[in-house]
Amino acid sequence: MDKTQFKKALDELKKNAEKRKFKQSIDLVINLKDLDVKKTDNHFDLFIALPHATGKKVKVCALTGAELTAQAKNECDFTINNEEFKNYQGNKKAIKKLADSYDFFVAQANVMPEVAKTFGGVLGPKRKMPNPKAGCVAPPNANLNLLMEKLQKTVRVSLKSELSIKVKIGNQEFTDDQLSENAILVYNSIVQRLPSEKNNIKNILLKYTMSKPVKV
Repeated sequence: MDKTQFKKALDELKKNAEKRKFKQSIDLVINLKDLDVKKTDNHFDLFIALPHATGKKVKVCALTGAELTAQAKNECDFTINNEEFKNYQGNKKAIKKLADSYDFFVAQANVMPEVAKTFGGVLGPKRKMPNPKAGCVAPPNANLNLLMEKLQKTVRVSLKSELSIKVKIGNQEFTDDQLSENAILVYNSIVQRLPSEKNNIKNILLKYTMSKPVKV
């Protein structure tokens, strides 16, 4: 997939889509073939930092020790320090509310055992545990400003049980170049993880939140 192919599909999408009273997101849909998703060797879980953010504010909750608490309160949307973990112990309802309210959880590395003990039972199944692949397990001397900037541009792409991957790459206010650069990075990142690379791609689609898909 190159920019010319993508922009041609984007023009068609814009031309045929009905006008809505809200700003629609734009999704890239990659359908796969000749791939056994029952085999765990074919599974992957990627965190991709896009050239341009998706247009949606990413909300981050920090789980910290003494070293990062003050910085986290300045940089993150919500902070719970390890002295406050006791308020959540055994309180699944409160932790579920947290999980539903935040996109990423960042943890100070040396309090991860406490994080796992207190929050893991809920955050784990919801795939919200602080993930080292996304840089979300941070050393006590981390620069959280840089991490927050990265997370605002980060999308998660997983292949586990379905032969289809959908990723938000922006919205109607994005330029064609911004959308194409986001889409091409996502596409290339996925292709690199497929056993037969491009031969595992069935088709590539673009769609608005409420529109029929257009083939790239």
